[in-house]
Amino acid sequence: MPNQRARPTLRRRRLGEQLEARRAAANLSLEAAAALMGWDKFKLSKIENARQHIAARDVELLLSHHYGVEDAQFINSMTALARDTGKRGWWAGFGAVGDSYEDLLSVDDDASDMRFYSSDLVPGLLQRGPYAGQVINSTAINRSAEDKEGFVRLRLARQSVLERSPNPLRLWAVIGEAALRHTFPDPDAMRDQLAYLLEASTRTNITVQVMPLLNGAHPGIAGMFNIISFPSPWPTVVNLENLRGGTFVEGTQDVAIFEDAFSQIVANALSPDESRDTIKMILKEQHA
Repeated sequence: MPNQRARPTLRRRRLGEQLEARRAAANLSLEAAAALMGWDKFKLSKIENARQHIAARDVELLLSHHYGVEDAQFINSMTALARDTGKRGWWAGFGAVGDSYEDLLSVDDDASDMRFYSSDLVPGLLQRGPYAGQVINSTAINRSAEDKEGFVRLRLARQSVLERSPNPLRLWAVIGEAALRHTFPDPDAMRDQLAYLLEASTRTNITVQVMPLLNGAHPGIAGMFNIISFPSPWPTVVNLENLRGGTFVEGTQDVAIFEDAFSQIVANALSPDESRDTIKMILKEQHA
């Protein structure tokens, strides 16, 4: 059986797209641009299609010398991206995580803001260990017990972006009330999670809102999504998660639909203060 080619990472795809766009803006054909670097067109084509790595020095040479790019900040961003695509991620020590989850982990490191909605799940960036264990045991149905334990450790390690210095990730999570009322085999897991949500919601970079059970129809009934924003020049993307992993939605018009949906979801949800009161009420019920 032939080996399947690994899917290019999101970082490599983005770098390739930017290089292709700048080449087009310079009115250079694939053959002409490749010749300037002493390459054949197939090498440059593979780079632009995220099938081959490119060294940071070659990115700088292409952009500044051959494509006429004068924006130093943009060039620095592209060369940094090229260096990152050649590195093993910090998550490599946790075992095989899959291409889609690897993309999400790299996105965490690059992102400035995330806007998350789910009716049935606390976002991974706010999950406590016992709760994460219950969720992973229920959803990672084809994984061994050892793999599941590794995923729990990885999920908790991922949360360091919320405390990174000097620019912690800003997270805005709207969580369905149903997600806060799940009954697990270990009842302490939900109580621990609710208490942690209360604490996390007081941090300046985290906003938590609860969508009440009886709040009627809103765009979020179509399913869970995560809107991810980055510093310039990177465009916003949306991550859709399912049992098979995650899928990224890219493109200004498609992303705008989710941004509009999130605005409507926020308007329908309880305010942050009301949400804390609701979490306290549910936590009190759990202790009764």
